[in-house]
Amino acid sequence: MKDITFAQLPALPDNATRQGLFSGFAAGSVTLPKGFRVSDKFAPLPVDIILDKDVAVTLRDGTTIYTDVLRPVSDEKVPVIVAWSPYGKSCGNAPQYDDLFSLLGMDPSILSGLQKFEGPDPAYWCAKGYAVCQPDPRGTYNSEGDARWWNRREGEDFHDLVEWCGTQEWSNGKVGASGNSYLTVSQWFMAAERPAHLAAIAPWEGMSDIYRDLILRGGIPDYGFSKTLRNAYIGKNQREDLILDADAHPLRDELWEQRAPDFSKIDVPAYVVASYSNSIHTPGTFRGWRDMGSTQKWLRIHATMEWPDYYIEEHQADLLRFFDRFLKDVDNGWEDTPTVRYTLHDLEGADRTNLPATQFPPEQAVATQYFQDASTSTLGTEAPSAATASYDATTKDGCVEFAMTVEKDTAFIGYPRLRLFAQADGSNDMDIFVLLQKLDADGRLMEQITIPNKSPQMQQMTREGASILSYKGSNGRLRASMRQLDTDKTTDDVPVHSFDRVEKLASGEIVALDFDLFPTGLLLYAGQQLRLIVGGYNTLGGAMPGTENLVPDNHGRHVIHTGGDHASFLRIGTMPFAADPE
Repeated sequence: MKDITFAQLPALPDNATRQGLFSGFAAGSVTLPKGFRVSDKFAPLPVDIILDKDVAVTLRDGTTIYTDVLRPVSDEKVPVIVAWSPYGKSCGNAPQYDDLFSLLGMDPSILSGLQKFEGPDPAYWCAKGYAVCQPDPRGTYNSEGDARWWNRREGEDFHDLVEWCGTQEWSNGKVGASGNSYLTVSQWFMAAERPAHLAAIAPWEGMSDIYRDLILRGGIPDYGFSKTLRNAYIGKNQREDLILDADAHPLRDELWEQRAPDFSKIDVPAYVVASYSNSIHTPGTFRGWRDMGSTQKWLRIHATMEWPDYYIEEHQADLLRFFDRFLKDVDNGWEDTPTVRYTLHDLEGADRTNLPATQFPPEQAVATQYFQDASTSTLGTEAPSAATASYDATTKDGCVEFAMTVEKDTAFIGYPRLRLFAQADGSNDMDIFVLLQKLDADGRLMEQITIPNKSPQMQQMTREGASILSYKGSNGRLRASMRQLDTDKTTDDVPVHSFDRVEKLASGEIVALDFDLFPTGLLLYAGQQLRLIVGGYNTLGGAMPGTENLVPDNHGRHVIHTGGDHASFLRIGTMPFAADPE
């Protein structure tokens, strides 16, 4: 591995809002009896569970980390599911997470409270004959060393823990990994290290390239969520810092290459779960599924938000079938599961989910080009005559719009790609944001809260922020000076930018910009409209409640050219569908 130096800051001290029932260092084993409850808010345990607390694990460089293992009371050897993140191995019932799930409208009584935040519930998995390993990674809480943050070295640490799990006397030698968000990102890195005892992974939404998905998406600095995550690293020493790295390395150099796993090396069975609506995780999840080397991989695209989706009984049962097949060698017919199960949003309460396909986008989707026409503000299949439209790039409302009305029921699905010809008037660069939306027949915008709490409070909260909790359409962004494509990785569906150099715009220069919008699946009924907005401001706002929005570096006006020699167009898959869900 290359000798890369990541920037560091001191880790933070612990506080009461982060502490759960079993917080505090107390090495040893205890049996939690059937019926035990963490508190009145959580469900009683369905079986007796052995809690091995603060077990020391030595990593390859001699560093000691501590993990909790929860396993069934049984003489049989069991497979292990690992939940790797810095969020505290005993903190799933801490007040801060309880408050967050309450805000979302999630009922804590469906869980035991023993789970790590965003991880598998040990009560469910122990009852099904599995152990759950919940570590505090290097540099967090009482574990030794300096904390690592989303890179290949963290993958090595995770690799070492997988090998430890696979060799314990109570283990059957097969290890899996599961969980949302950070617990997905860490799986990518670990699986690429190919630990011998790893039998399967279940990434449930998560970034897969920290530069492209988070900190400098589209080449535009966006530090809001990373500032929030700075508060997640509780420990006694140092921890790495993405923001300092981004300040020192604004281009995607070798440092950022180490913050993206080598997907070609992931060869174990994988059950990948994605959505179209997660403003942090969507592109990375789809990229991970596309690029991993495994020949046994399944994709399910759901219609809500990852946290409620993960704990639904139906989805836990689905994941159980997957793990039973590859961690217990149960011949349960899992291989007959469709390679892809996708969603089509209608945003009117009748989303179609679990639609089977052998690929994404589905085979029947036909890539179609829709040209922008600045003279009429429309989208159409015929290239128009040359025209221009412009907007004030310094205001939140500065934008131009292009729309079309569908004549028959149509599904727009796949990876939207936008080719835009643009010019900066009064500047040598542009930060451009694009959004593909659905409007009803009367021209009203259609959006969808993706969590159980759909109260007026949540409607207001997601109006200009908390974008992870609301689906407003497929979005993209790009800084014009970072427009260069990586020709080796770019496909007809997905443009991939190299982000390896800055090329400012000359006065009056018209440049071709390629936007990779979020993958999507949208149903439009006859008479409804598809609208493309091009502007100079991120109208989606920050990712989570309280996360600050990025500040674009825009000046003057942006001029959008359409038709003639500068035929800007949107490319997206389309297919007919039956209006009757039955």
